Amino acid sequence: MSKIKKNDTVLVLKGKDRGKKGKVLKAIGESRIIIEGINLVKKSVRKKQQDQQGGIVSIEAPLAIANVILVCKNCNKPTRVGIKVSKDGSKSRVCKHCKGTL
Repeated sequence: MSKIKKNDTVLVLKGKDRGKKGKVLKAIGESRIIIEGINLVKKSVRKKQQDQQGGIVSIEAPLAIANVILVCKNCNKPTRVGIKVSKDGSKSRVCKHCKGTL
């Protein structure tokens, strides 16, 4: 079970965007994520159709999952994530600070 998933809010711990918060747009495997508005890089794009415009655009590049920490929805603090197994065998993510379910 991955500790950070799509639509989670995370805080960047390392890199050029240190201290910024953003929403996870996509999880790539177990080790990389794309965050909305974070780690922007410039990319050159060709026009593909007659009416489309080419040029240089900014896109979000993947970021290592080790460089971010999850922000709890309940206590609004950056927190480590624990895994709690219920009696029926299903797993859920738990905030280490407030013990609330994420």
